[in-house]
Amino acid sequence: MLEVLKPYIKSTPSSNETRDPLNDATARSYLQKLSTSSIHDLTTTEDESLSSAAQTNLRSLQALSKRSHSAIITATELLQPLTELIESTSLQSAEIHEHSKYLEETCTDFAKKYDRTSENDVLDRRKTAALLSRNNERINNILELPSLLASAVSVSTASSTGSGTGGSSGAAIGGYASALEIHAHIKRLASLYPTSALVADVLQQADEEILTMTSGLIKTLQSPGLKLAAAVRTIGWLRRISPQLSPINDRSSLSNSRNFDDSLDGLFLVCRMTTLRRTLDALDPLKILADGETERRLESKQNPGMIYNGGIQSERYLKRFLEIYREQSFTIISMYKSVFPTALPVPNQSSTNDTFDAKAMISEEPSASLASFMPKLIQLLLFNIQRYLPNVREKSSRDSLLSQVLFCAGSLGRLGADFAMLLASSDDADDDNDENDHVTTQKILDEPEWIDVMHRHKIQANRLELLASSVNTGKKSTISPDETVEH
Repeated sequence: MLEVLKPYIKSTPSSNETRDPLNDATARSYLQKLSTSSIHDLTTTEDESLSSAAQTNLRSLQALSKRSHSAIITATELLQPLTELIESTSLQSAEIHEHSKYLEETCTDFAKKYDRTSENDVLDRRKTAALLSRNNERINNILELPSLLASAVSVSTASSTGSGTGGSSGAAIGGYASALEIHAHIKRLASLYPTSALVADVLQQADEEILTMTSGLIKTLQSPGLKLAAAVRTIGWLRRISPQLSPINDRSSLSNSRNFDDSLDGLFLVCRMTTLRRTLDALDPLKILADGETERRLESKQNPGMIYNGGIQSERYLKRFLEIYREQSFTIISMYKSVFPTALPVPNQSSTNDTFDAKAMISEEPSASLASFMPKLIQLLLFNIQRYLPNVREKSSRDSLLSQVLFCAGSLGRLGADFAMLLASSDDADDDNDENDHVTTQKILDEPEWIDVMHRHKIQANRLELLASSVNTGKKSTISPDETVEH
């Protein structure tokens, strides 16, 4: 029936297309109803029934429109942009689809590029950063080593300066020992990690602190109140520092260390000479007055009419000079021989007690530093004697000064530096020569005065020996105090 009626079915005015009745459920149910109706009903009542149903539906629609027209209008207004929204959503979904392809490709490239199995600079830097993060505490400990070394050096230097004994206090000893241990640890790190820039920088800072420590020890050797124990200890620290100053993996470091150790005796003598000169510089006010007398004496030689009556200031200066010089020079040489016993000539151990091997005694040459230091030390005294003793014209004052000089020569003579015979051949430095210049042609002492001075000095020395022997034996001395000469 549907196939027969299909050509006669027309589309409704509100529809642009004809509905397919084969797919319409309402049409199928209505045709099924018609197939069960009689012909009489179809011809008489069906039209009225359809008209009544149409009127009923119309009234229902009208009632619905009246009742819900505002909601329908609102829904219609809201549904109008739905088409555009759907189109926009379709375009955006297409874009998302395209971008998702690009994102997938990018993720694949990233995974391939930063794969752990492949080599990559970025990954290496990240691994290095992660390693540094994990070892942050150890790195901080390494970076703190130079400051810790500096603290140990400063504590030891302050303790040695405060104690006034040249580093003999416990704090100074502990500070120096800690500083050397820290520096040795840093050098071990440098040998283990020779390519590390961080360790190399730490080693450079540590070397600078060790140099500061060395400077402090050298200043200790220049201390006016340096004692023998402090000098031995300071030289020992310098010997321990010498290997630390050699570069790492340097084949000549052992020879450098030995050369440094061999030069310690020269360093000691230079420091003590510096201290002696600094101590003698305190006599500059007296020296200026003595120089004034020297100028007046020279003027009196050029002007025969001028009378020279000076010598008091020169005598005061020479007395103070000789006191300081005798004490300091004897202390320097005796301390040197105690600190550096290996620098002195040693007799052959194979010689017997009955025979003295002179060749073995002179086979070991004494220290070149001491051999060159002795003339400089003696020349310092002779220069002042040459320059200021001629200003003293009073015989008793000259005899007293010459006695002090001879006693000083005797003191140094017990250490192998007797210069008494040089006094007889010394010359008068009337010009403006300093202690480093050569002497001139005029002598200080003529032969009779020299003989008289040596004779009286010998008598005085014998009397002092007798007096000392009587004190040691407990017997009363037969020498009266008035017979003794001022010492």
